[in-house]
Amino acid sequence: MLPFYLLALAATIQAHSQRLPGSCNFESDTCGYTSDADLTSWSLNKDGRFVSVDAAVSNKQEAEIDADTGPQREITGALLSPVLEQAERSCLRLVFQISGKGSLEVLQRTEGRSFDKPLWSSQASSDSWVISSMDLENGTEPFRVVMEGKPGRSTGSSVAIFEIHISSGYCLDCDFEGSHLCGYSNQWNANVNWYVGGGGSQLLHNNIQSDHTYKTGHMMYVDSIYAKTFNEVATLVSPMTTAPMSGCLSFQYQRSESRSNLFSVYTRDQLGQYQELWRADRETQRDGSGTLVGWIPAQVDLKATYSVQVVFEVSFNSPRGGRVAVDDISFSPEFCSTDTEPTFDPSIASCDFESGFCGYIQDQRILSSWRRVSVKPNIFRNGDHTTGAGHFLLSHSQLSPRSGYLSRLIGPTLPGNMKYCLRFYYSLRGFNQTDQALAVYQQQQSGSQEKIWTQGEDSRGFWITMDITFQTSQPAKLVFVSTCRSFWDCGSVALDDINVSLGDCELTAGLLSMSLPGHCDFEAGLCDYAQDKLSDDADWELRRGPPPTSYTGPRGDHTTGLGHYLHMEASSMLPGQRVRLLSRPLRGSKGPQCLHFYYHMYGSGTGQLAIHLRMNGAELLLWQLSGEQSIAWLRATVEYQSDSKHQIVFEATRGSSVRSDIGIDDIILEGGPCPGMEDRATVGTSNKIE
Repeated sequence: MLPFYLLALAATIQAHSQRLPGSCNFESDTCGYTSDADLTSWSLNKDGRFVSVDAAVSNKQEAEIDADTGPQREITGALLSPVLEQAERSCLRLVFQISGKGSLEVLQRTEGRSFDKPLWSSQASSDSWVISSMDLENGTEPFRVVMEGKPGRSTGSSVAIFEIHISSGYCLDCDFEGSHLCGYSNQWNANVNWYVGGGGSQLLHNNIQSDHTYKTGHMMYVDSIYAKTFNEVATLVSPMTTAPMSGCLSFQYQRSESRSNLFSVYTRDQLGQYQELWRADRETQRDGSGTLVGWIPAQVDLKATYSVQVVFEVSFNSPRGGRVAVDDISFSPEFCSTDTEPTFDPSIASCDFESGFCGYIQDQRILSSWRRVSVKPNIFRNGDHTTGAGHFLLSHSQLSPRSGYLSRLIGPTLPGNMKYCLRFYYSLRGFNQTDQALAVYQQQQSGSQEKIWTQGEDSRGFWITMDITFQTSQPAKLVFVSTCRSFWDCGSVALDDINVSLGDCELTAGLLSMSLPGHCDFEAGLCDYAQDKLSDDADWELRRGPPPTSYTGPRGDHTTGLGHYLHMEASSMLPGQRVRLLSRPLRGSKGPQCLHFYYHMYGSGTGQLAIHLRMNGAELLLWQLSGEQSIAWLRATVEYQSDSKHQIVFEATRGSSVRSDIGIDDIILEGGPCPGMEDRATVGTSNKIE
């Protein structure tokens, strides 16, 4: 039999052999990682062990700071991995520290694409090293991992990386042999906590058997011996998942004195909301001779459409509550049982009404109905929310001798015991309004209804978004109900862009999610866009609500109706003067690129809006529109191709009068080609509903 130290060494070698290309502990060099030459350089500590980018501005960057803007440019350093090729799923674990103010973002860069895919980001400052994990999906294209550090400008601010560890499998997988414990952590309790057990020195500690993986390795365990109060709880938490996951979660566990402890497994989302997945039996499992069973396998189906942590929780009632140990946690994309239903796709309840009613139907028992309509771009009536010239639903849109109106739109069936996020856009049109102009119900199979929302915001003439989180214990349908006493009392209600997703709206609507590169809705500033201080006459302005000049500009933004958009205020400019917005420098690509954005050009003196491609000191016109277009936000789609570094320029020119405001919103830059390229809708002054 081999001595213990040789077994331990063999286990250590096996653990280290799982490190994939791209891993680095920065002992003496950077393992092929390099700094982006166009940005601030990362530096290797003189004694090794970590790389960092700090608040000291490099001479090159200092020279680039424009005199007009002052030394306020953000310091950015990008650390690029060697080219990686990984056909199988893998996990990247990062040991890092943000000192003072700053941020660190990890992205995946594929050759030939202008934009990097965000994987993870943090702005949390700490006094010690922190571990984070992120899943890398399998693929056939080579890629690089990009570590983008942005230290604050205050003295002492820095971003440092101690270790990059890439291993095969999912980030939930762990045998607890590595020093970083795969990113799992104990949630500290004054009396009972999870500890690392095994490894030879504690093989017989508290009668816990050897670990499950190697028999001489490690596992996690918790002991009730120090419990002092009723219901003492020990919590072991996994890393936060960074991609949707559906499949089977497996683990091994040991447990004694089962009547005196409760062992459960939960998921916990970014809002701190728990959902129980599994609970151990109350009876202690013993073999035929009555001896306590060793390691017990457990499996549970996991359906996580948004980021969650897996929580292993043990509660004790007394110091004699026994012990629980866990080892060899793993995840498989196949469900534990073939009888498990696949994860429900809520998109069946989503509809933009461009191609019909989708899965929605009218209540045939009611004569009044929702009508699918479209409005040509004009200066009197708003069009749909999707494109400004497409289709939407309208209730109570026809005169009738009847004294009352009731319109019911019924959606497809949604499974029970699930939490949903409903997002839709609505607009009130016509004369006076009532509290019952629009309401949303969930209708269960039994026929009972529960109101989950009713209209309260005055949205006359523009689109407002509404997010509703709801949960149903049994299968149910969404019902949109519009009620009014007469046509002259409440006019009509418009409805568009219904979207249903799984989970709480704060998670699924993107409030906690990472913003995509090239996307900007201007709710948190200019994103990665900047004013062109060298070539414009004034600045684009962030605005919320209508502009100060009447009969020009939008009443609200396109994103939510109540948010921000970018606006050219004509009253403070002279005819022919320009405002210009620059994208960040974009890498060239082999294929086409696609630009989507919404524009608002309403006003009798409206000038011009143009999109330029800036490359090698010259500019190429991609798209241009002049004159008054519509009172609605209209969508523009521009496809282009550039194989070298370039920028996109949004240029608005002031027209002949103060009534020439121009707005832009919801910019999306992504890899092309553009789906459904369309001709611009013909502009007119008709308010006819088609």
